[in-house]
Amino acid sequence: MLPQRNFRSLALAVPVCLLSVLSQLASAQTSHTAAAQTVNMTPVKPETAGFSSERLERLHAFMKQTVDDKQISGVVTLLARHGKVVDFWSYGQRDIASGAPMTRDTIFRDFSMTKPVTGVAMMILYEQGKWLPSDPISKYIPEFAHLKVFNGVGADGKPILVDPDHPPTMAELMSHTAGFTYGILGNTPVDEMYRRIKPLEAKNLQEFIDRMATLPLLYQPGKGWTYSVSMDIEGYIVEKLSGQSLPDFMRDNIYRPLGMKDAGFFVPAEKRNRFVTAYKTDSQGNLVPNSSNQDTSYSVEPGKPSGGGGMVSTAEDYYHFAQMLANGGELDGHRILAPATVKLMTSNHLGPELLAGHFGIGNMQIRPGFGYGYNGAVEFDPPTANLPDGKGTYMWDGAAGTWFWVDPTNDIVFIGMIQQAYPWPPVEYTSRALVYQALVDPAK
Repeated sequence: MLPQRNFRSLALAVPVCLLSVLSQLASAQTSHTAAAQTVNMTPVKPETAGFSSERLERLHAFMKQTVDDKQISGVVTLLARHGKVVDFWSYGQRDIASGAPMTRDTIFRDFSMTKPVTGVAMMILYEQGKWLPSDPISKYIPEFAHLKVFNGVGADGKPILVDPDHPPTMAELMSHTAGFTYGILGNTPVDEMYRRIKPLEAKNLQEFIDRMATLPLLYQPGKGWTYSVSMDIEGYIVEKLSGQSLPDFMRDNIYRPLGMKDAGFFVPAEKRNRFVTAYKTDSQGNLVPNSSNQDTSYSVEPGKPSGGGGMVSTAEDYYHFAQMLANGGELDGHRILAPATVKLMTSNHLGPELLAGHFGIGNMQIRPGFGYGYNGAVEFDPPTANLPDGKGTYMWDGAAGTWFWVDPTNDIVFIGMIQQAYPWPPVEYTSRALVYQALVDPAK
C-alpha cells in the first residue's frame, strides 16, 4: 500500500476519479490482509490432511464414553495438521449443576500450561538481547546472589547448607535443573521449608522473590530435575526486563498478535458464563465441585501473576499459541520468535545422567527418549519413550487436565482440555494413540 504522503501528491496531480480507484484498491488490499490474518477454525475434511474420518471416530467415541461414564464432566479436543484444523469437538457439560453444555469457546484454567507461554515471553526477551542461557540468575535477581544448597541434616536436626558448585544459570532455571522445588509436591526437608515460608502465597512477585531468597536449593545446580517454581521466577524476570507486568507483556507480545482473544490471568464479568467449573472425585467416585479452584480466585487481575500456572484460555486460544510454535514462531503474518529460537526452546536440554528415569511429575516422567527443553517436555526419541509421536514433539499439561503437543515431524498440533483435579482418567495419553492410529497417510 502506498505511503500517505504519496496519496496526498496524487490528489493534486490526478483526476478525482483516478484517486477514487486508487483508494478503493488500497481499501481492498487492507481488507484482504485482515482476512488473511484470521486463523480458519472451520475443520477441513480429515482425508485432505492424511487422516481417516472413520478412524477419528474412535477418538470421539472414547471421549464421549469417558464423559458418559462420569469420569469427567466434559472435554474439548482440537486436532490440526499442516496449519489446518482437522477435528474440533466438545463433549459433556461445562457445569453439571446447571446443565450448561461444554462448548468450543469454554474458558479453562490452564495451570501449568502457562509455563510454555511464559517460556515464549522469556524467549522474546532473549531475542532482544536481554539475557543469555549461560547467565547466572543472580545477574537479574541480585537477591539470589547468595543462595545456598541443602546438603543433608546435621546431628542437631538442622539442615546443612553449602555453597553451590556454580551459580544456577538461566538455562537451568528454564529446564527445572537449577535446584528449586515447589514445596507442595515433595517431602524433603527443603519442601518443608517451602511449606513454612509459603513463597507462592506472597502478595506480589517482589515479595515472592524475597521469600525465595531465604530458601536453599534442593541440590547442586544441574545435578537433578525437580518440578518447581522456576517459571514463577521467570515471570518476575519478564517483568523486570520488560518494565511491564507479566499479564501486560503477554497481552501485547503474545495474546494480541496471535488472536488469543480470551487468554489472560482472570476472567472478566462479561465472560464468566463461559468459565468452566472445576471438579474433583470424592471418596465415592462421584464428581463434585473443586472449591479450591473456583471462580472467585479468577475474578480480578492477580497481584502476583503466576508464570507457572496462572493463565486461562480457550482451546482455540491455546491452539493459536501452539500453531505458532509449529510454524517456527509465526502465525498469520505475525512473527513472535525466529525459527532458531523456537528450536532452542523445544530441544532437549537434559544430559544422559538425568534421563535414567529417576525424575518427573505425574505422567510426565523424564526417561530415555523423553527429556525437557525450556518450559516444556521434549520427545527426542519417541519409540524409546514408548510414544507414537514424531521426533521433536514438544508438550506439557496442566494440573486440572489440560494438555497439548506440537509434533514437528508429522506437523500435528493437538489440544485437549478437561477441568478436574489429579488423578485424571487416561484421556491425555489415550488421545495420542487415537490420533496417530487415524493418521493413515502421513506423507499427505
